[in-house]
Amino acid sequence: MVVCGSDRTMLRVVTELVGSGEQVTAIVNPASRHYERIGELGANVLGVRVISEALLRRAGVDAKDGKPSTARALVLLDNDDVHNVHTALTARDMDPDLRIVVQMVNPRLGAQLHSLLGDCVVISGPSLAAPAFVSDALEDDELTWLDLGGRRLVAGQADLIRDPHLAVLADTTSSATPELLPAFSDDPTGDIVLGTGVRSVWRTKDVRRAGWLMAMRDVFDRRVRRIAAVMAFLVVSGTVLTHYIANPNIDWWRALYLAAGAVTSAGIEDDAFSSAQPWAKVAAVLVQLTGIVLMALLTAVVVDSLIGARLSRVIGGVRGRPRNHVVVCGLGTVGARVLEILAERGVAVVGVEHDEDAPGVQTAHRLRIPVVIGDSSNEETLRSAGAQRAQSVLAITNGDITNLESAMVVRDLNPEARITMRMFDHDLAQRVERRLGLGHSRSVSMLVAPAIAAAVANRRSQVTVPAGRRVLLLTEVTVEPGSVAGGLRLGELDEAGGLRVLARQDGITWDWSPSVKGKVLRPGDRIAVAGTRSGLARLLLATRAQHA
Repeated sequence: MVVCGSDRTMLRVVTELVGSGEQVTAIVNPASRHYERIGELGANVLGVRVISEALLRRAGVDAKDGKPSTARALVLLDNDDVHNVHTALTARDMDPDLRIVVQMVNPRLGAQLHSLLGDCVVISGPSLAAPAFVSDALEDDELTWLDLGGRRLVAGQADLIRDPHLAVLADTTSSATPELLPAFSDDPTGDIVLGTGVRSVWRTKDVRRAGWLMAMRDVFDRRVRRIAAVMAFLVVSGTVLTHYIANPNIDWWRALYLAAGAVTSAGIEDDAFSSAQPWAKVAAVLVQLTGIVLMALLTAVVVDSLIGARLSRVIGGVRGRPRNHVVVCGLGTVGARVLEILAERGVAVVGVEHDEDAPGVQTAHRLRIPVVIGDSSNEETLRSAGAQRAQSVLAITNGDITNLESAMVVRDLNPEARITMRMFDHDLAQRVERRLGLGHSRSVSMLVAPAIAAAVANRRSQVTVPAGRRVLLLTEVTVEPGSVAGGLRLGELDEAGGLRVLARQDGITWDWSPSVKGKVLRPGDRIAVAGTRSGLARLLLATRAQHA
């Protein structure tokens, strides 16, 4: 296995592969802090800054004269999608049959990789890690999220899963013994189902963005109101002075116009005060000079509110006093995906991010989620997000210390809040949980590495779904040439209480339609199934090549 990367995910993947007995060649930047540690794991380390064709050939990626490369798979874990794509294309030209696993930050670009590379596996770290953070925030222990058949799915109670349901997995209400995988019918009944999303079950008060109305209120703050009050007093006084004393022949509307013009520096008509007493003329000049100063102050305050406080912060802030919501601190790629999932579930959420150009800030604006721009470890920033009244707080910035500080501030503000931290240092996370009791901690690399290792080794990844006191296994199985399952219709593999075929891969795409049951199974096909351990064992025997 050839693995390229430099971050903690690289370290976890190498650990998983070496631990499973694989021979690993790691291409690592010598400046990486994990360089020496990766070598200590038993991998063959090549320290380079730029990956070239010659280096890939040295690592074993080179098919010659019809012979495959000595490397069985290439794993690309660089944080730069462009570098990953470039390296993948180079490797594909060197070996058209090489298994390539690519971690992509941009999911849209990852979805197009199959047209460039053909058969490859695209892993999205944020998509894999975000559901775990959401489950921690919402305490969704009864829901199981999984990737199956090219789709992101969820299994759990039927009243929690959004319609339409893809399959009924079990009925745990009919008797003491759960009925697993009820016989297929047009309208199967059961309380454990498989679907693509979750209903909105959190009935919290919606959190609204400040918007333009609140923005204008923030612009016209106490300073503006005080200046405006002084100017209004001068206008009223000037109107009375002009009408009663300076020139009684001037009517009220003209007096008001002259006073407003003087205070706002719009000017005074000379003939209006030509017959006034000298002291009235001096008073008019003083009023006009005061108006000039006040207009300058007013302009400075408004500009400070609009530009100094940043218009995006003013418009995207939080309106009112939200309660029982989720505060997401850190709106990077993982935070952006967390916001999308929470929005899909109808959960009230507020984002906190210090960088206005972060990916999650743009996502929040698109989803109309309020965002507080500021340091998440600052108490005032967290107060602005309503952390003192929040149900859960996710500290998922890119810094362990920032997340730790944020969690400690939240614990002081709201001891009842459910706190989950993103911690890169596994040892630090364990000690923090044990000694400080600041809630749960999660590592994106720990969540992503097992999936990458399974994809590299082409191992079946199984997801366990509880159904009462029993469990179901959901996985994907490949039909090997020469197996007894070849030539059968997919519906013939269904076994009430034991196995259910859910989908079949047709080339690159997956077919989840009910008509898939009538399709003939061919060698090389990949199917997504749900079954008991015994039912899955029988399917594996049927799909393996039969040897004389």
